Amino acid sequence: MRATPLVLAAALLSGCAALSSVSSDVSSYGEWPASRAPGTYAFERLPSQQALAAESDALEAAATPALAKAGFTPAAAGREPDVLVQVGSRYQRSEDSRWDDRLWWSAGFGHWRRGYGLSPRFGFAYSSEPARYDREVAVLIRDRASGKPLFEARATNEGMRRGDPVIQAALFQAALADFPKLGINPRRVTVALPPAP
Repeated sequence: MRATPLVLAAALLSGCAALSSVSSDVSSYGEWPASRAPGTYAFERLPSQQALAAESDALEAAATPALAKAGFTPAAAGREPDVLVQVGSRYQRSEDSRWDDRLWWSAGFGHWRRGYGLSPRFGFAYSSEPARYDREVAVLIRDRASGKPLFEARATNEGMRRGDPVIQAALFQAALADFPKLGINPRRVTVALPPAP
């Protein structure tokens, strides 16, 4: 019995709804002074980010809760911030292919791997697998007065969704989870997601 596309879609949606945490690999670097408090910040955009204002607004909104949790507060209007923060993100879509596994079909008819192959009746059986996404966010914190980079962190993970603002915010939270401490690079960090409304 084959699963219909509607059944597969329902299974994927229920899996998304049940997502309660996001695990990612985090790497961090820098020389944050031991006696320095997080202080105030302002976002700094690269020229390419300035050209994509809506996307940059959404990215900064996703990073803001993580910065607050790390102890930073936005600089008041008209006041110079203590640090400047640059944020970035990327994703890459990849689709599984039977040709990725050289053993997808082995030793005769009737044996197949990952849904591809020839059946005992010499028919061709096919089932597609959902695309996967590699997701990454990055944070760079610089001293405003000197321009010196003080802390850099990246968080990466993969999943079957490109990534919505909730997942993106969880990745930023993972990237800054140990701030200002550094740790083993990379290390696994799991962030609990807020319950669905």
